Amino acid sequence: MTLTNVTLVGMGPRGLSVLERILEHARRLPADARLHIDVIDAGECGQGSHPSRQPDHLLINTVASQITMFAPVSVAGGGSNGPSLVEWASASGYRRFGQRYFRVEDGSGAAITEFDHLPRSLLGEYLAWVYDRVVRLLPERITVAHHRTRVLDVEERESRFQVRLENGYTYPTDYVFLVTGHGRRKPTDDDLRNSAFVKQHVARNPKLGFFASPYPVAGLSSISAQASVAVQGFGLTAHDVISELTLGRGGRYMQTQNGLRYEPSGKEPHILLFSRNCLPFAARGVNQKGLTGKHQAQFFTPAAVRALAEATKSARSDPRVDFRVDVLPLIIKEMAYAYRSAALQKTVDPATFEATPGEQQAIEAILWPLKGRSFVSAQAFQRFFDEQFNDDLAHAFKGNLASPVKAATDVLRDTREALRTAVEFGGLTPGSHRFFVEEFNAITNRVAFGPPKQRNVEFLALRAAGVLDLAGGPGASVSGDPQSSQFRIDTPYTEGATQRFADVLIAARLDSYSPLTDDSVLTANLRRRGLIRPYRNGDYHPGGIDIDTQSRPIGRSGRPHPRLWAIGFLVEGAHFYTHALPRPQIASRQTADAERCVLQLFDAIDSRRPAAASPDDTIPAADLQETA
Repeated sequence: MTLTNVTLVGMGPRGLSVLERILEHARRLPADARLHIDVIDAGECGQGSHPSRQPDHLLINTVASQITMFAPVSVAGGGSNGPSLVEWASASGYRRFGQRYFRVEDGSGAAITEFDHLPRSLLGEYLAWVYDRVVRLLPERITVAHHRTRVLDVEERESRFQVRLENGYTYPTDYVFLVTGHGRRKPTDDDLRNSAFVKQHVARNPKLGFFASPYPVAGLSSISAQASVAVQGFGLTAHDVISELTLGRGGRYMQTQNGLRYEPSGKEPHILLFSRNCLPFAARGVNQKGLTGKHQAQFFTPAAVRALAEATKSARSDPRVDFRVDVLPLIIKEMAYAYRSAALQKTVDPATFEATPGEQQAIEAILWPLKGRSFVSAQAFQRFFDEQFNDDLAHAFKGNLASPVKAATDVLRDTREALRTAVEFGGLTPGSHRFFVEEFNAITNRVAFGPPKQRNVEFLALRAAGVLDLAGGPGASVSGDPQSSQFRIDTPYTEGATQRFADVLIAARLDSYSPLTDDSVLTANLRRRGLIRPYRNGDYHPGGIDIDTQSRPIGRSGRPHPRLWAIGFLVEGAHFYTHALPRPQIASRQTADAERCVLQLFDAIDSRRPAAASPDDTIPAADLQETA
């Protein structure tokens, strides 16, 4: 019986999808063949960046009912959809006690609902459970071995690979899947400068500290309660930092007749928030669309984007479209259409729809609230900030169908496949691709992919308690101040610049993956051996490694490798928005990407030569949807 060896480098959600698709198509394995899978992951299989042992106050920013790891009607799901996160949690005995979740046997506490934002630790537990389920369901001819270590090198030797592990073990394999998930950047110039400042001045200020990344958040325990902490960022990572420095230190929220009140433990440092624009991340609106509902696009569709590319190709012999000139007007029109439909609470005829000047202005105010504004003082900006924050929170409580604002911003989530059609594989001109990645994508994250509304309610309670404050406004910058031996946040205003000081600086952002800046030994070795290269759209590198349409890395030779595949964060550049998890009852991009690679694997095993997946067997790219 012929044995084929496959290596999965990483076993987070993307690696788990590959394994689930191997189970789904296990019948394709020839009768005289065996398949052995080596899973290389230093953590618990399935969990990836969602370890079950992390603090339970760190929340998922998607409601639990919209998260699953099962494709519709799959073997892993038992011939049906399989349990979603909320279904698994309920069946496992988890119940809600205030803002916390515990597994009980007596039925005490409140039932988990489809609207709950569960702890990420529960997601990690769910992912590990799915991994165990998939492995148990594999036929005897497919075996799996988990190696709790890391891959340092993959070397091509004739028709096989040699894999070298951190634990010193080296072994041969026939095929490799790169599904490593999040990376970590090499220290930037700012990182080096901030670290050097701490080293030079910590003797004068023992509270001084710098965190280039807040993860794992347990590392923040070294911060003194007497310190002032500057958090650089307003997004989901910043909310994790705030939660760890408050709830993680014994503080608690109490519901009163006057709203939510924060009761400090006395162990919290003073938290100061700032960023480049100092704009709050919009809260998620109450989901009124049900489990699978979404905005039905009328103008910004994959077909419309393909038509733009065809027209551009006819006019300029180049199918690449300009995001700002060609794509953005369609997005704004779609948002305005959703805005009016929600305002009127009825379906609007798309055939005659044109946005009014007022609707156009409303959408632009959502996307660019600072446009044409300047602020006399820090107090003037804080008043503006509070107006933005409170207005958005009120719209979040109205819901994503009742609120025109939340209906409009949800368009950015629900039309993601049209965005992919425009962006992926160099669909945009290089200059407009840069604008999309470095400016517009940050805007969509702020207005459409923000925290659960409860987090923003807590934000108000923390400010009222004096635990948290704004450190700056638009244009804020940070530097080390030798005189005070603290970090100084400078913000320009019309009346003059302001300065705020902090003992600790935390860069609250996730690192995007680029083979040029990733600090892993594996990335360096794969580049050195010519197995991967950075993805580029002309002269612009948005991140990620280069791949072909079959998810095979393109190396130094310029040719895709027939026995190597990469999906997920590694290819965020050629692909777009690879970090969303699947939604129940809906074909997801994550599953489709995994299936494309797995079908090639089975075809190659069957024919003993590399072969592309059959289009008839893959999940269609149209109408894919997942969580965010």
